[in-house]
This record gives sequence, structure tokens and C-alpha cells, in this order.
Amino acid sequence: MEPPLQHQPPPRTTTILGKYQLTRLLGRGSFAKVYHAHSLTDGANFAVKIIDKSKTVDAAMEPRIIREIDAMRRLHHHPNILRIHEVMATKTKIHLVVEFAAGGELFSRISRRGRLPEPTARRYFQQLVAALRFCHRNGIAHRDLKPQNLLLDADGNLKVSDFGLSALPEHLKNGLLHTACGTPAYTAPEILRRSGGYDGSKADAWSCGLILYVFLAGHLPFDDSNIPAMCKKISRRDYQFPDCISKPARFVIYRLLDPNPETRMSLEALFGNAWFKKSLKAESAEERALEWDGVYGKGSGVSVNAFDIISMSSGLDLRGLFETTSDEGNRREKRFTSGAKVEVVEEKVKQVGGVLGFKIEVGKNNSAIGLVKGNVALVFEVFEIVPDELLLVAVKVVQGGLEFEELHWGNLKAALEDLVLSWHNDS
Repeated sequence: MEPPLQHQPPPRTTTILGKYQLTRLLGRGSFAKVYHAHSLTDGANFAVKIIDKSKTVDAAMEPRIIREIDAMRRLHHHPNILRIHEVMATKTKIHLVVEFAAGGELFSRISRRGRLPEPTARRYFQQLVAALRFCHRNGIAHRDLKPQNLLLDADGNLKVSDFGLSALPEHLKNGLLHTACGTPAYTAPEILRRSGGYDGSKADAWSCGLILYVFLAGHLPFDDSNIPAMCKKISRRDYQFPDCISKPARFVIYRLLDPNPETRMSLEALFGNAWFKKSLKAESAEERALEWDGVYGKGSGVSVNAFDIISMSSGLDLRGLFETTSDEGNRREKRFTSGAKVEVVEEKVKQVGGVLGFKIEVGKNNSAIGLVKGNVALVFEVFEIVPDELLLVAVKVVQGGLEFEELHWGNLKAALEDLVLSWHNDS
């Protein structure tokens, strides 16, 4: 998110899709503008990133936007990760509605005040590491960590943002990442060397070491104006600690800024370090369960928020956000609302699938029901919109879309009709 801009007038159209009132411009980029907004429903504050689709094609930004949305929707439960609320798309724009970080960029605070007091720096660092541990446990590496991407909420809590360069589990090849990306001054040496695959979590750990140094010193340890020279200094650990940084903090930075990723301190190991643990709030059992279960454990019978519904019902492929014309007949998912009980819907899906000759597979923790027949594979997921009153059922065509439309869709739709309040794909 770009630095705040002062005294900017609101956009010409101050209400978007009848849901949010835009108030002032917070920042702008080459393909997007970010506005402060409040909900017309309850007055809650949000930041809205408005992405111009016509510019994303020229700037080759579509994959980055998709990654940002996909990563944030998987991680939006953690208190130190900027929470995504809703995504809305029109023919010309994508509106990404996220939590409003009233405190602005942490980088601006460092620029104004210089280095941070060690207790303050440690608190922000603890929150950063906790957020990244959550990312890594869910298979996601950020890859663009820097103070400019760390925001503060109204209570002064850190929020990690900008997941446009993040790597998701499906981007791994042989367990490693291979794309060089990020800001050179904060990028791990194994990425800068471009010498092969790298571990995303270890690369994030390097960036954390640099960020902690900046917190405590007020400047970077390496000059990035000459990248080859910077790489040589990194390999020799050629940097100086200001006297203001304590020995225990120096030890943490030194271990994180290890040019060898194999011996570099991991973020998990930090939780056993005495300096890091000082005044650290103990992780609750609920937080541990949340981190290890991940966010895809939700489903069958679990209440979800508006963005969960939108993101799941829009299918597995977020590229649909960039479509500018309607193509309902070839959608790779169907969805309907139902007033039946979760158990009734699930049992009916299994029964209908069996009658139509599909093999039935139930997902982990009963989170989804799979139907497989020849080259056709479907996944049914059930979400409670209003507990005990209204369900959303997403029918996702994972494989064999054309064959499904031609041979199976009519029979399946007719067999489920007694459950359906409305099909959302029909005109």
C-alpha cells in the first residue's frame, strides 16, 4: 500500500456497488488506487483497493493480484495479517475490501522518528514473526517483507500486508521455490544469486533479520545501490552494529542474517530465544489449533463470513475476476442456496451421486464431498450463511467440465431440485 496522501478529494463516484462510501485517497499505484471507506450497512471502516482491469493487462499484474487475493483469503484469520473482507468485480474494476490500518505504514514512523526503542521494536518483531509462522504453517511464503509492507492498526498492532509476490504451496517444485522476486535490499542472498531453488520460509527469516536491524538502527545494514557489491558484503557478513543495539538483539540479527540458509536461524527457533520471548504473550490453545488446522478445514456446517462465501462460491480459479463478459454456460462451478439442514444436503448429494453412477469420496473432516465418474470430477461444499436457516452449496467442476455440461448437469440439477431455493448461475 502506498504512503498516505493528504487532503485528497474523494473520487467522482463516492459509493461503490451500493455498499461502501469512499471518503479519501490513501495511496495510488500504476494500476490501482486505495481509498478509505466506510460501510453503508454498519459504518465500519475499511480500505478499498480499486484495481483497473484495463491497466493490469498492460502491466502484467494479473498473476500478482490473484496471488494477493488467494494468499490473503487463506490467511485472513491471523490478528497480525491484514484481513480481507470482500472482493467485488465489475467489467472494468476489481474492488478489494480489506481491514483499515488506521496507524499507517510502520516505515513512515521509522522515517520520522529514526530507530525504535528496543522494547517497541521487539513487540513489532514478535508480531511479525507470529504472522509469518502462521503463513509458513499454511505453506505460504511472503517473499516481499519490508517495513513499507508492515502497517499499524488503531491500537498500534502490526499488520503484514501486500502478498502480491507471495508463494503458495502449489508454486513449489520439488519442495522449493525458483522465482527470484522481492526488493533487493531485503531479499535473501540465495534468491539474489539465482543459483537454484530456495526455501521460502528461510528467505522470509533473512528479511526478518534485516527488518529487525532497521527497527533498532534506523537504517539498513547493507547499501543496496550496487547489488554485486552488496552481495559480497552479505557473504562476508560485512556490516556494523550501532552501540544502541543490545548484545542479545545482535545475536538474533546475526543468526538471521546468516548467508547460508542451511545454518540460518529459523523463525520457529526464535520462540526459544530468551530475548525474543521477553514479554511475549503465550500462544493460546485456540491459536495453535487455528494455525495447525489452517483455513481450508472450514466447510460442511461451519459458519463463515461474507468473504468466505464469495471466495468459495467464485470457484477455484480466481482468474474469473478478470473476465469482462458473462459466460454462464461454461462456468466451472454451480451454486445454489438451500433452506435444508446441512446433514440433509450432504446425504442427498451422496444419494444422488450414487444413483447417477458417481464414486463418492468424503473430504478430510467431512469438509467436502467428491463425485468422480470417468473423466468428470466434482466437489460439493456446504456453507452456513444463516445457521439453521440458509445454506450456500458450491458445486465445483474440478475436471471434465465440457463432458459434465453435456452428459451430467441436467440430471444432477433435476435430482437436487427439491433442496434448492435458487440457482445462482441461472438468469
